[in-house]
Amino acid sequence: MPRAPNGMPLAGFGDRLLAYLIDVAVLAGVLLLLAIPAMIGMFAIIGAEFAGLSTDPETGEIIGEPNLAMIFGPLLAVELGLVVLSMVAVYLYHVELFPNRRGVTLGKRAMKLRLIRLDNPAAPITRGVAAKRWAMQFLVGGVVPLFSWVDGLWQLWDKPYQQCLHDKVAETVVVKVST
Repeated sequence: MPRAPNGMPLAGFGDRLLAYLIDVAVLAGVLLLLAIPAMIGMFAIIGAEFAGLSTDPETGEIIGEPNLAMIFGPLLAVELGLVVLSMVAVYLYHVELFPNRRGVTLGKRAMKLRLIRLDNPAAPITRGVAAKRWAMQFLVGGVVPLFSWVDGLWQLWDKPYQQCLHDKVAETVVVKVST
């Protein structure tokens, strides 16, 4: 079994994948709660625009055309806002909230995994280390096509520490706390 510099067993692909899926589910739930009011507001604005259109009293056909800026403007604003909000939420979750306090996210805790530094396995995960991992995984992964797939699968052939690319940038490894 491959081991980290401190002798702990490295986390396997399946455990890391399940931890990631748990983290995604937690974040998706939070973002869904934030997105619902935004979507309701967007539909209210669009509905008001269509309600303001006049109709022919005899045929019921719409007279005039809707203001497309009032339809697509709120849609684009809400979409941009949700993208920014989701990146902030992912940053807070992966950098500010969990790694600094316990060294693990909820998914890693459920799978009994922990993140350690290669240079000093006993040292805590600092905000800078967590931010490097986040930037590589989510910022680069959000911009470069297929990067997230390559990043996540990299651990399958990486030797000796089975690191993803975001682990390599931050000089970290994921270990199994208990077997």
